[in-house]
Amino acid sequence: MSGSNVGAPWVASVIQGTPVPFDQRRTLAKVDDLVASAVSRHARLVVFPEAFVGGYPKGHVFGSYVGGRSDEGRDTYREYWESAIDVPGPCVDDLAAIAGRHGVHMVIGVIERDAGTLYCCVLFFGPTGDFLGKHRKLMPTGSERLIWGYGDGSTMPVLDTALGKLGAVICWENYMPMMRTAMYAKGIQLYCAPTADSRPSWIASMQHIAIEGRCYVLASNQFLRRSDFPATYTSLFGDDPNAVVQAGGSCIIDPFGQILAGPAFGEEAILTAEIDLRNIARGKFDFDVTGHYSRPDIFRLTVDERRQAPVTVIPSTRQHEANCEELPK
Repeated sequence: MSGSNVGAPWVASVIQGTPVPFDQRRTLAKVDDLVASAVSRHARLVVFPEAFVGGYPKGHVFGSYVGGRSDEGRDTYREYWESAIDVPGPCVDDLAAIAGRHGVHMVIGVIERDAGTLYCCVLFFGPTGDFLGKHRKLMPTGSERLIWGYGDGSTMPVLDTALGKLGAVICWENYMPMMRTAMYAKGIQLYCAPTADSRPSWIASMQHIAIEGRCYVLASNQFLRRSDFPATYTSLFGDDPNAVVQAGGSCIIDPFGQILAGPAFGEEAILTAEIDLRNIARGKFDFDVTGHYSRPDIFRLTVDERRQAPVTVIPSTRQHEANCEELPK
């Protein structure tokens, strides 16, 4: 029996790195260095953690309580907003250039600034320096809702790349069964899971998703100490410079739930593993969650991928008539 055209096995890398929180320029320099290190290990896909560019403000309360906000908290939000990026924008161009310079697919978590609202996002880049798309986190978790807006179904891509079908689900979105189902239905093969969850239980969830979706799961988290944040940063983690704020837990898992790399805790790390897409078909032989193992006669999911705009402008009759008069006869 002839083989499929999925191609030969190749190498993916997951970055458990330490950015420079809230410092875009210095973080971009680290991204470049880390991608270079991954490529030296033959990586063709490099996955970075949630909020790597723009920063994950763990432990900060932004001067807020039920019923009120402080002036100091508003200034903290302003500073956070200023460290976020525009999509598209100059930082996106810089990230695209990094991917192109090293000839890799790159998936990276950023904080996107759109008018006055911030969004936790994942950006996708191709090996020729192309910006391929973005995913906005649908559901910020807990206090994240104080600082981040909600994404919608218009940014839930699964990209058909030379490496396979590539997508991302951010942190606790991975606990949303219907979102996972939507990604499985799109045929996701390279399931990226940038996160800020460093609990040991996260690994079991990633193994479950790999088995459930019969896909490769690439989970990436930051490693951060208190000393990595600015000295002026107000944190519930205190002032001990050696206190671990984000412990990591990054890993790479195959479609049968086997851990191929990691989990890494308590250090910076670049994890690599061989990706063989033939294992996906092997796994779907007995379990295809949105194929032969589904029961659409009983369970159905409806996904709305329209952009949800807060303002829709319907021209007045007079304006419509004026526009018609301007048309050539």
